[in-house]
Amino acid sequence: MSTPRVTVFIPVHNRQRYITTAVDSILAQTFENFELLIVDDGSTDATLEVLSRYRDPRLRVEGNARNLGIPATRNRGLELARGEYIALLDSDDKSWPNRLARQIETLDRHPELAQVGSACDFMDDQGQRLKRVRRQPLAADDVAASLAFYCALTNRTIMARTAILREHGYREDFPRCQDYELHQRLSRTQRMANLADILVCGREHSGRFTKQTDALGRERKREICRRALIETGLVPSEADLDRHYALARPKKLGAALNEEYLGWADQWLARLDAANRRSRRHVPEALTRVMTERWIDLCWHARRQLGSAAYLRLIRSPLARRLPATLLRRLAS
Repeated sequence: MSTPRVTVFIPVHNRQRYITTAVDSILAQTFENFELLIVDDGSTDATLEVLSRYRDPRLRVEGNARNLGIPATRNRGLELARGEYIALLDSDDKSWPNRLARQIETLDRHPELAQVGSACDFMDDQGQRLKRVRRQPLAADDVAASLAFYCALTNRTIMARTAILREHGYREDFPRCQDYELHQRLSRTQRMANLADILVCGREHSGRFTKQTDALGRERKREICRRALIETGLVPSEADLDRHYALARPKKLGAALNEEYLGWADQWLARLDAANRRSRRHVPEALTRVMTERWIDLCWHARRQLGSAAYLRLIRSPLARRLPATLLRRLAS
């Protein structure tokens, strides 16, 4: 059998209701030189029976002898993948038909990129499209700087160079956020970007592992942020780390998004900028862009509680120097 250009990898555990949607979306791709590798992580429902009905020779189903969990199953997928590139997809999601073609074209054209993600839209439990799109920063420098605040690549949308992901692997002590941990670790030596195209549709439903482990996810993300800050040259206290984590999640602050928090954020971002200019961990202009976006978002959400005081905070910050006057007028209205 000839070596496929790309391996599409889907880890699966008890997804008999959704797995056909994921598989069918890959078999319908406009780019056809791929293998579809599915690693079953000890399913106890009819997932394997459903998969056995397919006759497409590009589909390859492997199974773990027992349930190993998400990161170990992802590592096994990396070991089994035969393609030069590996495209990731969750077992309850689907790829739009031009996904593989678009991402292969990008990686072929940009050998400096280790992986590329994309924008992502969403569907509900029944497969009905939702009016929601997740967009991520596009440029590699902005992706790297954003990882100090949040996961700036959506795992279900990623296509990567298989050898690089295999070399680094997923940490198995991260049952949640192992993708974010890997991206942040990769950012030390590799460049990663996102496409503006919507190439994948994620499914929202109550059975998603992320919805069932919110507290664990927060703890793991918080630790990734701590590491990112230390690499930038800023060692956070526990209180500062909690507040830093909230910078990318202003809706969750509620009443805590007050004048005192905005004052802390203004000073903290200035400290982060100064530390980065010393360490050169991130391209300074890229980190400034990311921090400016975070500052605007904070002040925008704070306006409901603080009114004009939030606008005054916005324009008095050194970060406001990057804002065009037209945007400042719009935010003030």
